[in-house]
Amino acid sequence: MSDQTTPMICVGAISGAFGVRGDIRLKSFCADPGAIADYAPLSTEDGTRQFDLKLTGQAKGVFTARISGVSTKEQADALRGVRLFAPRGRLPGLPDDEYYYADLIGLSVVDTGGAPLGTVIAVQNHGADDLLEIKRPTGGDTLLLPFTRDGVPTVDLAARRIVADPPDGLL
Repeated sequence: MSDQTTPMICVGAISGAFGVRGDIRLKSFCADPGAIADYAPLSTEDGTRQFDLKLTGQAKGVFTARISGVSTKEQADALRGVRLFAPRGRLPGLPDDEYYYADLIGLSVVDTGGAPLGTVIAVQNHGADDLLEIKRPTGGDTLLLPFTRDGVPTVDLAARRIVADPPDGLL
């Protein structure tokens, strides 16, 4: 089980069974997709289950893999949709201008004049740029801010603060 103070990063998801012997289809969210095996054992989001992982091949945009405790197609199918997590400390460091989504959640967001815009509650990606979902201090609808260098000129993880320059008309 994971330590509640250690941030967990989603590194992949099980997309179902592959074959009849308990192999799984695995979608990797890692920058180097094959590196997912280096971060094992992986756990479920709540930390109640851990899996050792061995990549066995590739099929239609996913990896095939064997995971501990799974030896039948039915067991593998039962795990469809399970997201797999690794402790933040097991993952490689990033360049100064790259961030793990989990590192951004909970950061306060201010505009370039210092006025509070809210708190990051999620990072979304629907195929184009990443979007920071920001809970406004006044309540109401959340704000979706493009996570670009122009829209977010400063991310200060140490101060737990983001300085944003929202595009005209967003606010």
